[in-house]
Amino acid sequence: MKTILYLICYIIYPFSFLFKRKKNRYAFGSFRKSFNDNSKYLFIYASQHCKDIDVAWITQSRQTANLVRSLGLQAYTVTSLKGAWHALTSKYWFYNAYTSDIMHCLSGGAVCINLWHGVGIKRIEYNINSGPIAQRYNRKSFKEVFFHPESFRKPDYIVSSTDFQNEFFSTSFRVPKNRCLMVGYPRNIILNMDEHQRQEFIKQYEPPATAEFINKLKSYNRVLVYMPTWRDSQLTLFAESMDLNRLNEVLAELNELMIMKPHANVITSIPQSSFSNIFFYDGKMDIYPVLPYTHTLITDYSSILYDYILLRSRDVILYIYDYEEYNAERAFFFPYEENVIGKRVYTFDQLIECINSHDYHLAEEERARLVEKFWGKTTHLNSCQLIMDHCKNLQ
Repeated sequence: MKTILYLICYIIYPFSFLFKRKKNRYAFGSFRKSFNDNSKYLFIYASQHCKDIDVAWITQSRQTANLVRSLGLQAYTVTSLKGAWHALTSKYWFYNAYTSDIMHCLSGGAVCINLWHGVGIKRIEYNINSGPIAQRYNRKSFKEVFFHPESFRKPDYIVSSTDFQNEFFSTSFRVPKNRCLMVGYPRNIILNMDEHQRQEFIKQYEPPATAEFINKLKSYNRVLVYMPTWRDSQLTLFAESMDLNRLNEVLAELNELMIMKPHANVITSIPQSSFSNIFFYDGKMDIYPVLPYTHTLITDYSSILYDYILLRSRDVILYIYDYEEYNAERAFFFPYEENVIGKRVYTFDQLIECINSHDYHLAEEERARLVEKFWGKTTHLNSCQLIMDHCKNLQ
């Protein structure tokens, strides 16, 4: 059945080039049928401020379309006539990973702007030279190429942040450096808002449960958030690396909460009610409105590090228990040690000791150095406005 569906898409794709695409019609979408990440924030901005543009969220999920419409925004399922028509006649497509965020077979002739989902140092796309994904980009096995055509649809533009990151994105996606837009990330706007603006945004564009959860966080002395990177070969690794019962006991004694935010690809099956001081955040839900109300990030090789350090007076713990294994599986584009900050811990016992002692304060000068390297002047820019202006200038 899967093969038949892909064959149908291959038949449809050439016809998508025949449609006249309107310069004032934009399509937005996100991976895994969700409403999140950079395209979410850019879409909200365009809906608010670009009244001369016909913008719509296009998704394969009826539930997601209903959610977006409940916020007073335009959304369609891509399998509906209106959704397919909007996708086929939009000059600009904005997505977080691949054209499949909307629907690849309808993308012919569109100007595709990849917002991506993280500046960083891990090898991605064409720069991956080891592990399972290398089969797709470098060895190009027939199976990988056939079932992932969106991976080989080069973006017309990709959002970047600095010259340092342009080298990373240009070679990873095989696009010229002048097609890397140094504007920063739309999703980080909520991290840089003042408290009044943020609360207004959450009230208007987030489900009520988000505000309720944020209010609940006030009852804890500290809130830690664990956000490990995606690992190609271990779908449940984020929990397997910890003794959750022991962790919960330590957190309870300190009156601290640990938010577990797995990668969206990770499978979790632990009941939410299993622990008093550990909360499992849905991997497909948007964590960014919650991050300003946390105190410490625990991560490893994830690009979340570079977003999180935009929040002043926050701390970072690097839980890198599998450094050698991960480096062999995926490897890094830039040297790890030179491009990360935070308290290093290598075992679960060290992590517990670190949490107990609170010995993980992040020096402000370290934070400022890395912010400058990865974000440069883009921390002070309105990335959404710059992206919209770029599209208008292309017309």
